[in-house]
Amino acid sequence: MKMNRFYILAFFLLTGKFLFAQEIKISSKDSVIFENYKEKVTTERWDTLQFNELVTNTGVFFLETPYVNYTLEINDTEQLVVNFDELDCTTFAEVSLALARAAVSENFSLSNFCKELQNIRYRGGILTDYTSRLHYFSDWIYDNQQMGLVEDITKKIGGYLKPTTVYIMSKRYEKYKALQENPDFIPTILEQEAEINNREHYFIPKAEVDSFAYHIQSGDIIAITTAYAGLDITHLGFACWQNDELHLMHASREFQQVIITPNTMKEYLLSNTGQGGIMVARVMKP
Repeated sequence: MKMNRFYILAFFLLTGKFLFAQEIKISSKDSVIFENYKEKVTTERWDTLQFNELVTNTGVFFLETPYVNYTLEINDTEQLVVNFDELDCTTFAEVSLALARAAVSENFSLSNFCKELQNIRYRGGILTDYTSRLHYFSDWIYDNQQMGLVEDITKKIGGYLKPTTVYIMSKRYEKYKALQENPDFIPTILEQEAEINNREHYFIPKAEVDSFAYHIQSGDIIAITTAYAGLDITHLGFACWQNDELHLMHASREFQQVIITPNTMKEYLLSNTGQGGIMVARVMKP
């Protein structure tokens, strides 16, 4: 059940041009979850772990959290949404990474978490409107690599070149509430799609995942490529090694919660016909 009481969190963000204040509504329930996470990090000394292990433990902290889609579409205008209690595959990855980065910073606070989350979720870390959010996940990887937050290691570990053409947002804009209500956003989306399509993308075919597994470590972000036209990534989560087998930790639509797949990552991928392979992004310690 939703809690009606909110804390208003205000902080200042430097965009490079000017300083402005942003107010973010944080529910009392989310505040409690943050404090529980902070206590877990402090008492179990997660901050002394390797950063990929801290990210993995942060993901495990959210196991059984309900899967809920479209949690970022709740406002009339684009705002930074903080929701620890309901996660989809993307927000699960974003929240886990932002929490881990806050945990090893000099300021382990909710306001600093929000700054990290904005840096991760929005192009160049700057929130302006709906178009500033990183909607295509290959673009998310590219931008976060430019920011030094992750490294796309897919090519480095031997991945194959994969021609990618995205267009689903501009061609099917009626499926996106913000684009329906603000058609003037569509030209910007088209420009972003063109930039994505001009980049080189690499992937590991799902049938070959085991051959590349020794390059992958727990806490790596696994972005699953799709065979569907107009889209780049269909799902994502974190790599998770268990008993010398590679699994996927993710917010699962099928199970309606955050889980670690009972079958191996390769088995999981092969069981989904719409999934072609994976991109691998390594999380970088601040």
